[in-house]
Amino acid sequence: MFDMKTLLIATIVGTVLQLAMVIAGHFDPFVANKVFMFGGMGVSALAGLLCGRSASGYGGAALAGAVAGGVCALIGIAVSVLLGDTQAMILAFGTLSSAVTGVIGGLIGRAIMGTRAAAA
Repeated sequence: MFDMKTLLIATIVGTVLQLAMVIAGHFDPFVANKVFMFGGMGVSALAGLLCGRSASGYGGAALAGAVAGGVCALIGIAVSVLLGDTQAMILAFGTLSSAVTGVIGGLIGRAIMGTRAAAA
Protein backbone atom coordinates (compact mmCIF):
# COMPACT_ATOMS: atom_id res chain seq x y z
CA MET A 1 0.00 0.00 0.00
CA PHE A 2 2.35 2.75 1.21
CA ASP A 3 5.52 3.05 3.25
CA MET A 4 5.00 4.44 6.78
CA LYS A 5 8.55 5.83 6.91
CA THR A 6 7.97 7.77 3.69
CA LEU A 7 4.62 9.00 5.03
CA LEU A 8 6.30 10.25 8.20
CA ILE A 9 9.10 11.97 6.29
CA ALA A 10 6.67 13.61 3.85
CA THR A 11 4.48 14.79 6.72
CA ILE A 12 7.48 16.27 8.53
CA VAL A 13 8.72 18.01 5.37
CA GLY A 14 5.25 19.39 4.71
CA THR A 15 4.82 20.53 8.30
CA VAL A 16 8.18 22.34 8.33
CA LEU A 17 7.28 24.12 5.08
CA GLN A 18 3.78 24.99 6.34
CA LEU A 19 5.20 26.40 9.58
CA ALA A 20 7.81 28.43 7.68
CA MET A 21 5.04 29.93 5.57
CA VAL A 22 2.86 30.64 8.62
CA ILE A 23 5.70 32.33 10.48
CA ALA A 24 6.59 34.39 7.39
CA GLY A 25 2.93 35.34 7.04
CA HIS A 26 2.73 36.42 10.66
CA PHE A 27 5.38 39.06 9.99
CA ASP A 28 4.65 39.87 6.33
CA PRO A 29 1.04 40.71 5.41
CA PHE A 30 1.71 39.98 1.73
CA VAL A 31 2.45 36.35 2.56
CA ALA A 32 -0.63 36.09 4.78
CA ASN A 33 -2.94 37.71 2.24
CA LYS A 34 -1.59 36.33 -1.03
CA VAL A 35 0.34 33.12 -0.30
CA PHE A 36 -1.41 31.23 2.51
CA MET A 37 -4.15 29.57 0.46
CA PHE A 38 -2.29 28.45 -2.67
CA GLY A 39 1.04 28.10 -0.90
CA GLY A 40 -0.48 25.84 1.73
CA MET A 41 -2.20 23.68 -0.85
CA GLY A 42 1.03 23.53 -2.86
CA VAL A 43 2.95 22.34 0.17
CA SER A 44 0.31 19.66 0.77
CA ALA A 45 0.51 18.57 -2.86
CA LEU A 46 4.29 18.28 -2.50
CA ALA A 47 3.89 16.16 0.65
CA GLY A 48 1.45 13.94 -1.26
CA LEU A 49 3.83 13.66 -4.19
CA LEU A 50 6.62 12.51 -1.87
CA CYS A 51 4.32 9.78 -0.52
CA GLY A 52 2.98 8.74 -3.89
CA ARG A 53 6.41 8.06 -5.30
CA SER A 54 6.87 5.03 -3.04
CA ALA A 55 3.29 3.75 -2.90
CA SER A 56 2.59 0.35 -4.41
CA GLY A 57 -0.62 1.44 -6.10
CA TYR A 58 -2.82 4.43 -6.83
CA GLY A 59 -5.09 3.77 -3.83
CA GLY A 60 -2.16 3.78 -1.44
CA ALA A 61 -0.73 6.88 -3.08
CA ALA A 62 -4.04 8.71 -2.72
CA LEU A 63 -4.47 7.67 0.91
CA ALA A 64 -0.91 8.53 1.92
CA GLY A 65 -1.15 11.84 0.05
CA ALA A 66 -4.37 12.73 1.84
CA VAL A 67 -2.87 11.93 5.24
CA ALA A 68 0.42 13.77 4.66
CA GLY A 69 -1.25 16.78 3.00
CA GLY A 70 -4.02 17.00 5.57
CA VAL A 71 -1.86 16.57 8.66
CA CYS A 72 0.77 19.13 7.68
CA ALA A 73 -1.97 21.62 6.76
CA LEU A 74 -3.85 20.99 10.01
CA ILE A 75 -0.74 21.76 12.04
CA GLY A 76 0.16 24.84 10.00
CA ILE A 77 -3.37 26.25 10.05
CA ALA A 78 -3.72 25.55 13.78
CA VAL A 79 -0.56 27.56 14.47
CA SER A 80 -1.85 30.35 12.24
CA VAL A 81 -5.14 30.40 14.16
CA LEU A 82 -3.26 30.49 17.48
CA LEU A 83 -1.19 33.43 16.21
CA GLY A 84 -4.41 35.23 15.29
CA ASP A 85 -3.61 35.37 11.56
CA THR A 86 -6.35 33.03 10.36
CA GLN A 87 -9.99 32.53 11.32
CA ALA A 88 -10.81 29.29 13.13
CA MET A 89 -13.30 28.19 10.44
CA ILE A 90 -10.40 27.93 7.99
CA LEU A 91 -9.06 25.05 10.09
CA ALA A 92 -11.69 22.66 8.70
CA PHE A 93 -11.94 24.02 5.15
CA GLY A 94 -8.19 24.50 4.72
CA THR A 95 -7.38 21.06 6.07
CA LEU A 96 -9.93 19.43 3.77
CA SER A 97 -8.77 21.29 0.66
CA SER A 98 -5.15 20.50 1.50
CA ALA A 99 -5.98 16.82 1.96
CA VAL A 100 -7.52 16.88 -1.53
CA THR A 101 -4.41 18.48 -3.01
CA GLY A 102 -2.37 15.87 -1.11
CA VAL A 103 -4.38 13.18 -2.92
CA ILE A 104 -3.66 14.87 -6.25
CA GLY A 105 0.04 15.09 -5.40
CA GLY A 106 0.07 11.44 -4.35
CA LEU A 107 -1.53 10.35 -7.61
CA ILE A 108 0.91 12.44 -9.64
CA GLY A 109 3.83 10.99 -7.68
CA ARG A 110 2.60 7.46 -8.33
CA ALA A 111 2.04 8.20 -12.02
CA ILE A 112 5.56 9.58 -12.36
CA MET A 113 7.09 6.54 -10.72
CA GLY A 114 4.83 4.23 -12.72
CA THR A 115 6.06 5.86 -15.93
CA ARG A 116 9.68 5.48 -14.83
CA ALA A 117 9.16 1.83 -13.87
CA ALA A 118 7.55 1.09 -17.24
CA ALA A 119 10.41 2.78 -19.08
CA ALA A 120 13.09 0.80 -17.24
